[in-house]
Order: sequence, then structure tokens, then C-alpha cells
Amino acid sequence: MTSGPVRIGIVGIGNMGAVHAEHAQDLPNTELVAICDRNPNKLDAVETSADVAQFSFYEDMLESAALDGVIIATPHIDHPDMSMAAFERGIHVLVEKPIAIQAREARRMIDAWRARKHRQPDLVFAAMFMQRAWGHWRKIKSMIESGELGRLQRCSWIVTDWFRTQSYYDSGEWRATWSGEGGGVLMNQCPHNLDLYQWLLGMPARVHGFVSFGKHHRIEVEDEVTAYFEHGDGRVGHFVTTTGESPGANRLEIVGENGKLVYEDDELLYFRNQWSSIKQLRESPKGFEKVPFQREVVDYEQHEGHGHERIIGNFADAILSGAPLIAPAEEGLNSITINNAIILSAHKRETVELPFDEDEYAALLQRYIEDAARTGDGR
Repeated sequence: MTSGPVRIGIVGIGNMGAVHAEHAQDLPNTELVAICDRNPNKLDAVETSADVAQFSFYEDMLESAALDGVIIATPHIDHPDMSMAAFERGIHVLVEKPIAIQAREARRMIDAWRARKHRQPDLVFAAMFMQRAWGHWRKIKSMIESGELGRLQRCSWIVTDWFRTQSYYDSGEWRATWSGEGGGVLMNQCPHNLDLYQWLLGMPARVHGFVSFGKHHRIEVEDEVTAYFEHGDGRVGHFVTTTGESPGANRLEIVGENGKLVYEDDELLYFRNQWSSIKQLRESPKGFEKVPFQREVVDYEQHEGHGHERIIGNFADAILSGAPLIAPAEEGLNSITINNAIILSAHKRETVELPFDEDEYAALLQRYIEDAARTGDGR
């Protein structure tokens, strides 16, 4: 294990990289020693102490800076190669979401990390899924895992509060492109939600996606999505998202035989059945009688501070003392798998079984990239 503060380097000083630099300087268990970006203006804009080294190329930073760990906050397409370059040098990695833009590449990253762990068992690989640290999601997870809801039947998530303007998409050439970002709302905004879905409910067995490309914006990638999930035990899921609605909503319903959980507007409600709805529908002699229930407001521990800061601190604790990770990066493969399956299903106009053919998706993505290059950027 490393002793003393974890020496951190950050690659990519954009919106999130600058925030991570601030946290790495404020946390008691981290020390910011290097920052890297190809744009010198971004490096100069970050307030750091004079002894924080600046680099234009990540390879130079990995070779020259005395690093324990690196935070990768670059465009998504760069995450695999940068992570693997760090692993080759025995450097711990905390990578922004999504960990990659296709499942095949995510799997390659994980394989490289595991191969290095044979020589360096304590090598840490974490992902920036900071919403896992939020109190309401942790409470929902504990209620599901305790069996309080009984047999699960349905999850419906309307997450349409990711509103973005055309100006947002025009702010970077890589944004909302197949070649630079690998997708739209599913790839940029919803990795958090897809990660939480599988974290709370497990992976679906089948996915059917309905996707609109550039419906609300002058972009080539998806900005409105509806997906239907089927789980192996019969549960179903619905996932609706867009960056084109305002005010939008973030409403999660999870239904089990013992009642229904609803999260919306920072309130968690449990409509608790007096007995099992499955027992009622099988055994009741009355044709229309629902199960009596009571409405309960569920208390949960409010998360303190910035979620990104907590993930960075947890990353450092894992390096220093072997603390369990809040968001192990290998689990990032699951959200990318769902993401890719939705796009593949929408393209094929048919249900996709998981696991799907990752090479088929890679070929589809390459086709989208080539079509966009041939016809223009879609704006």
C-alpha cells in the first residue's frame, strides 16, 4: 500500500477535470502533483500551487511525474488507451464515465487491468459513478437487497431532466459526434442512470430500444430514447430519456409484490401493501379487490459534500488502505453493454439478447462514424 497522501495527476482539464483538480487539492488524503491538457489556456486557468507540473501529452505525464494515481477526464473515446497506458506503468486509475464508448473496448481495459494485477495485486481501477454515493439510491438498494419489496415486478424510470441547448452541443467539436463522443444522451448524460439501473436491479436479459437521432438538436447522435428491458426472472423495465425536454422529470418507480417505491423531487415514498399482491391475485375470491396499502415517506441519509469529491477520496482510501471501492470500474462494462444494446436494437429494429455480438456493434459504430464524415457533421 502507498503511504502518505496519494499523488494524483489529472488528464483533461475541461469542465470536470478542473473540478477534480480542485478536489484533489482539498482532500486530506490526496496531493495534486500534475495536470495535463493539450490546450495550454486550460492548464493556466486552473488554480494550483506552483509545484504542480503541467503537461501537454499524457504519455509525458505518466513517464515524468511521480504519480500514484491518475484521474482521466478526457473525451470518452480516449479512456481505454489512457487507462491501459497507466496500467502498464503500475499507476492506479480513476476514469470518468463512461469508461469506454463500446463494450468491446471496456472489456479490453478490464482485461489489461486484470493482467497487471497478477503482478501488482493492489492496483486500483475505479470509475466516476458518484451517484452511487447519494443517500436516496443507497437507501433504495438496501430496501431491495433486504427483500422488503418482495419479488420485483417492474421498474420504470423517466429521466428527462438532462436538458441541453444547441449552444451546449456547439461548445466542443467532439460533442455529440460518433467519432468524438460515441453517442449522445445515453453516452454523455445517462451513464449514471444506466449504471444505477443495473446496480439496483441487475442486468436485463433482453433489450429493445427506440431511438431518435438529432430530433431536438442539430446533432448526429441520439437525443431521445425509450428502451424496454426484460429480465430473466420476468421483471420488466422501462427507460425514457432525452435532452430536449424542459422542465423534464426524474421519476423512478420500482414495483414489488409488497409495494411500490417512488423517487421524485428528492422525496422517496413507499406505498406498502398489507400483504403480497401476488398472494392477493392468486387467492382472493373477489375479482377487483386491490391489496390495502399505506403511504410512507422513507427517510434516508443525505449525502454531504460533492459526489465527485467522495469518489476521489474513496479512490485514495482504496490505494492507501485497501478500502472497498464505491464504484469499481469493471462494473462500468454493464452500463456500456446496456447503452450499446439499445442503439443496436434500434438500428436492427428488433430485440437484442444479452450478451450481444460486440463485434457487430463495433462495425455499426464505425458505419455511423463514416456516414457522418461523408454527409457532414449533422448540424
